Amino acid sequence: MATIKEVAKKANVSVSVVSKSFNNYKDVKEETRQRIFAVAKELNYTPNINAKNLSSKKQMTIGLISSGVLNDNVKDSNAFDIFKGVYRAVADSRFDLSINLIDSKRQKQQSYVQYCRERNIGGAILQGIRTDDPYYKELIDTSLPCVVLDIMNESENGMIGSVSIDNAKAAEEIMAYLLERNHRDIVIMAGTSETYVNKERIKGVEEALRSRDLKLADLPVLEADFSEERAYLLAKKHLQKERPTAFLCFSDLMAIGVMKAVKETGLKVPEDISITGFDDLIFCSYTEPALTTIRQDFIEIGKSAAMLLQAIKENKAANHHVWIEHQLMERDSVKTLSG
Repeated sequence: MATIKEVAKKANVSVSVVSKSFNNYKDVKEETRQRIFAVAKELNYTPNINAKNLSSKKQMTIGLISSGVLNDNVKDSNAFDIFKGVYRAVADSRFDLSINLIDSKRQKQQSYVQYCRERNIGGAILQGIRTDDPYYKELIDTSLPCVVLDIMNESENGMIGSVSIDNAKAAEEIMAYLLERNHRDIVIMAGTSETYVNKERIKGVEEALRSRDLKLADLPVLEADFSEERAYLLAKKHLQKERPTAFLCFSDLMAIGVMKAVKETGLKVPEDISITGFDDLIFCSYTEPALTTIRQDFIEIGKSAAMLLQAIKENKAANHHVWIEHQLMERDSVKTLSG
């Protein structure tokens, strides 16, 4: 197989011009680009997309590193929507996109920087990273541009950005929604304490309660690890002992698990027990009853993350955290109690 030097020599251009041509740089004349492509075809040359970009010290591949995706419930479409958003932002840019799926165990086997260097990733978007994950702990000192999702960037490292909704505000709104409908005996179906979003949503619930002189300590908080099955089991066990008027769930998947447990107990939603979710996954408007929840625009989250990463790589980021708007979707799973 021919080398890039052989292509450059036969096309009578420099190696950097050949590299720029294959990386779609706009400062190469179209006539020159086509001549290079013709020579490459003649010599059977194939550019190595994993090789370091020869025309710049900046690597041109953006990596979307997603943790825990393979463990998610098949009903959970948010990861795919984020993929779509990232792709839409990158498709018309001069960056390539590499999608990488990992888990916490693999993070312990290879450092974040090593992982990116081996794949020639010059900037990364990290999805599903928990605050106790090895990669999260590495980010504070990283020199590699990156954007984390669902974690507020509070470091002074200018190479780090973050994108999320205001989780505390969203949780405060949906808790207030239940309280305004006279619910007081509420079970909080939380996710995992180690995750940033869980901590923020707990803060929001506490704020809504505090504004009405109520305390979180007076309510049951069950941790279901954002799992539909675990939420189902915890809810069923709780319903054998007590009958609350509502469950506030930190994810739609957990809300579905709770809904199943309530129905199996012989109770109805929302006539006997009200349920709220969080995320607005595609099935929420099709459940029976349709689920009241917080809507996150995951496509916009992915798109904004890719745009922020490009801005950081080019030292053009005005802000290193981007807030995405959320929306309370009022449907049929909550009953207003008599005052």
